[in-house]
Amino acid sequence: MKEKIQKEFRDSIEVKEKFVQGHLDGIVEVSRAIAAAFSDGNKIILFGNGGSAADASHIAAEFVNRFKKERPGLPAIALNTDMAVITSIANDYDYSEIFARQLKSLGADGDMVIAISTSGQSPNILKALDVAKKKKLKTVFLTGLKGEKAASKATFSFVVPSDNTPRIQETHITLGHVICLMVEDILFEHPRKK
Repeated sequence: MKEKIQKEFRDSIEVKEKFVQGHLDGIVEVSRAIAAAFSDGNKIILFGNGGSAADASHIAAEFVNRFKKERPGLPAIALNTDMAVITSIANDYDYSEIFARQLKSLGADGDMVIAISTSGQSPNILKALDVAKKKKLKTVFLTGLKGEKAASKATFSFVVPSDNTPRIQETHITLGHVICLMVEDILFEHPRKK
């Protein structure tokens, strides 16, 4: 049992190390883009299904409340949190429309979208990315190896080099935390000059 536990931790560490080596520049670029969006008075819109929904809500909470620094809240919303909206859209239209329809209503010029899907194949995620593209919103797509094809739909994509769902999710939430940390540093330690 102990060996199995140690192996799970080793596997998680290895996936994260491989991920950061391949995406370091992208993480810097996305952190700056999100900080710029906040600085310009825009919001971040996040969404996902299942564990990815929890990650979207978690990251939104880190922005709205605080991450490491005492600072003003930053406008972020997770589209997977309002059951009345989700169930009404799913009932009246289709489950594949639950994020796209909200994004049509709530997405404004300058906002950024963070879509999270371990498989990269969820119809509701892909439809929402299409809506974001039509609205000319910058998009960030977090996925795993199976989502590599869909990654081209986004402005920025982060493909975790694994097809193991727990490893992908662990990397996504670490990435979310790192982006929150970088955004706080940019906005509240080294503010951008206007």
